[in-house]
Amino acid sequence: MNFCAAPALQNGEREDANSSVHAMIVEAQAHMNDTPQPLVRLHTEGTLPHEGIYDASIEAAKELELMRDTALAWRATADPRFLKMVDRFLLAWVKTYEPSFNPIDETRLDSLILAYDLTASALSASTRNATVQFLQQLGAGYIAQIDAQKRPLGKTFANNWQSHRVKLVAMTAFALDDRKMIDAARRLFVLQLQNNIGGDGQVLDFGERDALHYVVYDLEPLTMAALAARRHRIDWLTQRAPNGASLQAALAWLTPYALGKQTHEEFVHSQVPFDAQRREAGVPGFAGQWDPKSATTLFYLASRLDKRYLPIAQQLAAKPPAWLGVCLPTP
Repeated sequence: MNFCAAPALQNGEREDANSSVHAMIVEAQAHMNDTPQPLVRLHTEGTLPHEGIYDASIEAAKELELMRDTALAWRATADPRFLKMVDRFLLAWVKTYEPSFNPIDETRLDSLILAYDLTASALSASTRNATVQFLQQLGAGYIAQIDAQKRPLGKTFANNWQSHRVKLVAMTAFALDDRKMIDAARRLFVLQLQNNIGGDGQVLDFGERDALHYVVYDLEPLTMAALAARRHRIDWLTQRAPNGASLQAALAWLTPYALGKQTHEEFVHSQVPFDAQRREAGVPGFAGQWDPKSATTLFYLASRLDKRYLPIAQQLAAKPPAWLGVCLPTP
């Protein structure tokens, strides 16, 4: 395995992690006889709830998280029923889904990658081979898309979209243990630090969107990428770009807001019209003061890179997201 520290809880770790595993087991059992419902495409980017296939995409993507959580339940229990369920859902998705290479639409494929990463050695040959082929297409496609762009990279190849591309490339590369793809992921990670994060730690998206919502949305995928690298003993938290930018500096910039020492009114001066449309549609989080709790997952992810982020995360919420508590128990 390249991401999770599983098999989790084999040595009877913390009670909160045990309760998370129990919840995953109950959820997996409830869906044991479900027929997978993969979509050919997921699409939520640039659309409001109830528009197009937004609602269908949100519902379908829940199966990706179900796969991940069932894989974690299998690692914790060795129950073969859970392995068979992951195998069945994985095969259905990789045989149906056609990558669009829109990273906002596809960012939740990280759960599919984790499900494969947790179970790869035990999957049926047909599912393993089909998933490897799918992931190779996904990772190579994103790399080719980025490398085809004119330099210097800009717009959606420097903002949060690119952070999500980098996450998908990095997680795929390390899950496949593909040396060439890992080298590309490292190159693209450093390039995104250079293009997206200033020497003071402020991200490009804050200037464009005037919203801490997008700072978190930028840094979460980069932190996931750094966690994938960490399992290979590669440090991307303190990795610096030529301009001095680092993920560590960006997290430091956000920390006073996360701790409530500074506040911010969201999207007041956003340069993107769609932000105003979401505010007018009443989409939560697109008006008013930023809620620090929305950075809970980010700081719990960061705490797995450096325990100094753990007190910040625990101030935001007592426990990490269930999957993370099982995947990477607190050191």
